[in-house]
Amino acid sequence: MSGSASDDGTLSSKAGVIVFDRSKNGTGSSVGPVTSTTSWTPPACWYAPKYTPEQLKKYLEPIWEAGSTGAEWDASQRARYVDGHPYKDFNKDKSGKGYWWDSYVNEDFPPGWDKCDKPIFWVDKGDPPPANIENAVTPKVLAELAYNEIRVPGTKVTLAPAGTTKVNLPTWAWLDGAQFKPVSVTASVPVLGISATTTAEPVSLKIDPGTSDAETYPASGVCPIDGGRIGEPYAKGKASQTPPCGVKYLRSSGNGSYQLKATLTWKIHWTGTGTPGENLPDGTFGASQDVVVQEIQSVNR
Repeated sequence: MSGSASDDGTLSSKAGVIVFDRSKNGTGSSVGPVTSTTSWTPPACWYAPKYTPEQLKKYLEPIWEAGSTGAEWDASQRARYVDGHPYKDFNKDKSGKGYWWDSYVNEDFPPGWDKCDKPIFWVDKGDPPPANIENAVTPKVLAELAYNEIRVPGTKVTLAPAGTTKVNLPTWAWLDGAQFKPVSVTASVPVLGISATTTAEPVSLKIDPGTSDAETYPASGVCPIDGGRIGEPYAKGKASQTPPCGVKYLRSSGNGSYQLKATLTWKIHWTGTGTPGENLPDGTFGASQDVVVQEIQSVNR
């Protein structure tokens, strides 16, 4: 989504006037979006500047002339935008002093994308949008939309033993700490001079062994971030130690494998123009991997 305004205030917009700076976002083939740990989701639609007075006139008049929306509707629209109820002549006398705001939608069309059905409205430069219009773009709404753009690294953990482990043998698990740094996305509306930066920081890793016949380390299965790393790499001589992050399988996987799922939780907060910001719901991103568990073979003499 991108957009801008020229020196004379003319809006140039392809899919919106929000500009996203993703230069500090996660990168690579394994990255993916976070999912809120609550029922909250980023806005599926929102309102932002879309037209100058001249552009609104150019947009609406051909619709009225076509007559496809019906005479009654067209008359009500003319009354609203031309005849002074409440706007007169598309607010041409305010050219350069504000913008006509209209709705935009998330083009993935998630639930709620069609909820922004308010008629096009005017906002003077420097004024906040009307308080009664939900999701009119503000720094907070920008932060919420930036949440939707956050991408974090995949969570395939390194295991020791790798690939195949044994029943009742503690299996160490860890993630490459260098990959799991804070990431952020900045969303801005240049024509309004507002922006917000949403930042995600890793806080913990949840291990789900893929079977109830297993024990996790720690018992909760939640491995905290410690000193910038998640878990601890296995090293020679640690076989008798309990891993700070890992799993012990109690039953063979037979001819198949268990699907171990590793899910990272990210704490998400934002800061924006004129506000110190606040927290947004934590986000998670996980991945599954095959783990083969074999019985320990005994030798009879």
